[in-house]
Amino acid sequence: MAQKNGQKRDVPPLPSMRPGGRRGPRGMPVEKAKDVRGTVRRLWQYFSGQGRALGLLVLLVLIGTGAGLAIPYLIGRAIDFLSPQYELSLLSLVVGALLFTYLLDALIRFGQNYLMASVSQGVVLKLRRALFAKLQVLPLAFFDKHTHGEVMSRLANDLDNVSEVVAQSTIQLASSTLMIGGSFALMLLLSPLLTLASMITIPLVFLVAKYVTGKTRRYFRTQQRVLGELNGYIEEMVSGVTVVKAFNREERVIADFNQINGELRDVGVKAQVWSGFLMPLMNVIGNLGFAAVAGVGGVLAIRGLVTVGIIASFLSYSRQFVRPLNEVASIYNLLQSALASAERVFEILDEKQEPADQPDAREIRALAGEISFENVSFSYEEGVEVLRDVSFRVPAGSSLAIVGATGSGKTTIVNLLTRYYDLKQGCIKIDGLDLRRYKRDSLRSCFGVVLQDTHLFSGTVADNIRYGRLEASPAEIKEAAKLAKADGFIRRLPQGYKTELRESGSGLSQGERQLLAISRALLADPKILILDEATSSVDTRTELQIQEALAQLMEGRTSIIVAHRLSTIRDADQILLLDQGRVLEMGRHEELLARRGAYYRLYSSQFTDAG
Repeated sequence: MAQKNGQKRDVPPLPSMRPGGRRGPRGMPVEKAKDVRGTVRRLWQYFSGQGRALGLLVLLVLIGTGAGLAIPYLIGRAIDFLSPQYELSLLSLVVGALLFTYLLDALIRFGQNYLMASVSQGVVLKLRRALFAKLQVLPLAFFDKHTHGEVMSRLANDLDNVSEVVAQSTIQLASSTLMIGGSFALMLLLSPLLTLASMITIPLVFLVAKYVTGKTRRYFRTQQRVLGELNGYIEEMVSGVTVVKAFNREERVIADFNQINGELRDVGVKAQVWSGFLMPLMNVIGNLGFAAVAGVGGVLAIRGLVTVGIIASFLSYSRQFVRPLNEVASIYNLLQSALASAERVFEILDEKQEPADQPDAREIRALAGEISFENVSFSYEEGVEVLRDVSFRVPAGSSLAIVGATGSGKTTIVNLLTRYYDLKQGCIKIDGLDLRRYKRDSLRSCFGVVLQDTHLFSGTVADNIRYGRLEASPAEIKEAAKLAKADGFIRRLPQGYKTELRESGSGLSQGERQLLAISRALLADPKILILDEATSSVDTRTELQIQEALAQLMEGRTSIIVAHRLSTIRDADQILLLDQGRVLEMGRHEELLARRGAYYRLYSSQFTDAG
């Protein structure tokens, strides 16, 4: 029902084409947030309620950084205390302090990881809960514009990206920044001359890191894009395997797969090779820095300006100073990616949801089921009208069949009646009252819907029927199935009503799925029944069986029947013929045939084609 009449849909690529615009679950290229400050501000709101954990986390980061900074200093003092001029007790004290600091550093790192994992999962829990709740109140127009894969990517991939980066990189960024500042301050305190010598390598670090990360970023982005293509192609070919075999396209599919897979291998090799260059180059630069510090330190030591312990401490501090510089650059890119993912989530959270009920909207206490359309015009896109001045009336308890060519507006009438879309021109009344005067939930509870493509959920057969009325008892479920002519095939299933259904009921035939949908609608006991192409995808024998079940379901209810097969709606109380969004003819089957107009020609052409 979400499909809009008269609206073009994206056509999936043929098996011989590369689905270049698709992305797999892990195939999203690294992006940067458009509004960093705004996104950070909104993301910070989801940290509310975790102030104690965050405060303890900040304290642990400060203590951990202090411990990391103390270790090189203690190593230097231990080396100096090896001299005969110092007592062994001083060396023992320093070594004991060093061991304690190592242990404290390990415990603090564990505590940081534990707390940050807890905080990040709490944030993602709130985000995922808010996003899923938002999806339930978004209008169908949103899902018409966004593919299911895109929505799932934001709900799963983007939120996972936020969780991983927040948990792993936030602490590392904070501690690395503090470590750089602390190391530089202590280096200056120990020896300004050695500090100046160690700074020689800093420009090299920045230049190499900028060049290599620029290369790797480009290759990894391409790798993610091609990986997305490959995932999308695999998904498409697996879901369409029947069509592939029917047209004998296996070799072409394999060739296309090998082409994309080969491209992924080539770009993956380049990405891994260039990323592998970074650490060896950094080690070379680090060793140059070590050599500079050792050379200058040796000269200063000979002149008595520094001790050997100070040189040893300085070597450790220079390593702690250089290594986090590259980490900060890498973490910054990861944080940008996480903020971009968060921004994609916030885009959905900012979408306009279904309009709120009017302040004076009422609950439906008792419904007769009379429906009237009065001068209704509607368009999904500005300037492209799907319905044009449509007017008709369906008395309570009667049936109306809507027929017409594809794109004539049949399903749009159903979408407007159920308030999946809100009307902008004209009026739709139920029992003489504008349907916008009813509360939306109350209104929809009065409808029972059976679609052409029946959707069944994971769970038992009984669970799927119970979806029509969750509080129904097992006896009521079986009674609904009997009325819908579904009890017979259900009993033949391995575990009867307790049989677990596979994805979308793939183990059942189309007719069996339709009978379960009719059972579900019968259990809901609606006052208004909507049948949207309910028998168009089944064989003639199954159709007759479903027609019997539908006759039982329609008894005493107002029914709207959307159909292509005119043979299925001969007994309708009224038949409405639509053409390009306008009412062309309306009346009973015999009356319309007697007029020998558009309905007569359509009916005759169907049976001529059938003959």
